[in-house]
Amino acid sequence: MTPITAYKKLEKYFGRLLALREASGMLHWDAATMMPKSDAAATTRSDQIAALGGVCHEILNNTETSDLLDEAEDQNNLDKWQLANLREMRHMWVHASAVTGDLIEALSKASMKCEIKWRTARTGSDYEGIKPLLSTVLQLVKESAVAKSEVLGCSPYEALMDEYTPGLRQETVDPIFSDIEKFLPNFLQAVLEKQATMGQPIIPKSPFPLDQQRTLGQLLMKALGFDFNQGRLDVSLHPFSGGTPDDLRITTRYNEDDFLSGLMGILHETGHALYEKNLPKKWRHQPVGEARGMDMHESQSLLIEMQACRSREFLTYAAPLMKKIFKREGPEWEIDNLYQIYSTVNPGLIRVDADEVTYPAHIILRYNIEHALISDKMTLNDLPNVWNDGMFNLLGLKPTDHGNGCMQDIHWFDGAWGYFPSYSLGAMAAAQFFDAAVQSNSDILPSISLGNFGPLYDWLTKNIHSRGSLYETPELIKLATGKQLDPSIFKRHLTQRYLT
Repeated sequence: MTPITAYKKLEKYFGRLLALREASGMLHWDAATMMPKSDAAATTRSDQIAALGGVCHEILNNTETSDLLDEAEDQNNLDKWQLANLREMRHMWVHASAVTGDLIEALSKASMKCEIKWRTARTGSDYEGIKPLLSTVLQLVKESAVAKSEVLGCSPYEALMDEYTPGLRQETVDPIFSDIEKFLPNFLQAVLEKQATMGQPIIPKSPFPLDQQRTLGQLLMKALGFDFNQGRLDVSLHPFSGGTPDDLRITTRYNEDDFLSGLMGILHETGHALYEKNLPKKWRHQPVGEARGMDMHESQSLLIEMQACRSREFLTYAAPLMKKIFKREGPEWEIDNLYQIYSTVNPGLIRVDADEVTYPAHIILRYNIEHALISDKMTLNDLPNVWNDGMFNLLGLKPTDHGNGCMQDIHWFDGAWGYFPSYSLGAMAAAQFFDAAVQSNSDILPSISLGNFGPLYDWLTKNIHSRGSLYETPELIKLATGKQLDPSIFKRHLTQRYLT
């Protein structure tokens, strides 16, 4: 077989693989939004997702795929997209071939079963009840991590990070997180002291009917560029974005006493969906056409939520909509007051509701804990106390129950270990991308004040979305902004927003 024939055959195989992964993603979405809550339904769904995972593993982990990769890599006239596609195929193959099909299936079933149990256990703060299921997931994750680390030549925890952010290693993460951890305490204190001199903003009075919250969210989604002819908004216990570039599914959760919580969830997940929507269509169902790692995905959601949609310009557009939809008037709905609410720093227990100053502390806590659990430096018996002590040390808070503590996130219960670092790395990249975009086009901020996100969307499409996984992450950031990831830009953004 010629190298080019080998490459074309690989494209066919990976096209089928990624279509099956999309189908699995839709089953996950249904489980989180529509599926009956019975144990029987959960078991059936676990079997379905495990079966799809098994088929995907068989496509990747067979001798022919390995041989085809070797043959195609000998080809010397592939274009840059094909070469990048081959690189991403190899990356996927390395992860898949390192573990057995039996382990993949066992981890898929255990994760699905644990995730579905978590949906009720979190509400009841039942850590002891879910701990046996979580223990099974963690043990299987460890086995997978060890197997992959041997192939990748890195630590087991780094192997897990590499799954979500290709190429990410602790030598990159540790200095950045250490820098932020040193920066945050004094900065947070300065922000809180400044806030104390400003007086409290006027909080709009609840309740905020859920249908009105939904209407506001949908209007802002449309302004951002979300097309409801190829996507939908639903409710789940934990906000998330899923589906496909042609069938986008996002969820949020509403609180009648606090409309901003649900709204910020919508804006965040819309950022994810817009990234998916604008990935290169020519490379649909090919690895090079996929999003460039979860740090880049988080950068796109946080850029929309934290950079664009917490600006004064955004509120110039959104405040009149809020008043109209909620049928309210008064000083609490004025832009200055809403901006003060938007930019109020208030250390809290819940990561997804955290302001952008305290958010990194939530991630650092999770990063330290999951690394310790994977490295056998602590056990699940230690988790609640270590979590509570860590939260107190970082933010001066202690959870009153596990639902607001170590059980609040879906990730560990769903088998997604090594994901959390991407959130804070994404926040830093978001600040850098937005800064570069605004510097390159002076129309972006004035346009946002009119509800026109076109100029920003065009910059993101050109510099991030349309490039898919053509470039590895450091190169993509440098091409878009002119420099490597620079945490000082994130710190400058925080200083300008919260101290000036």
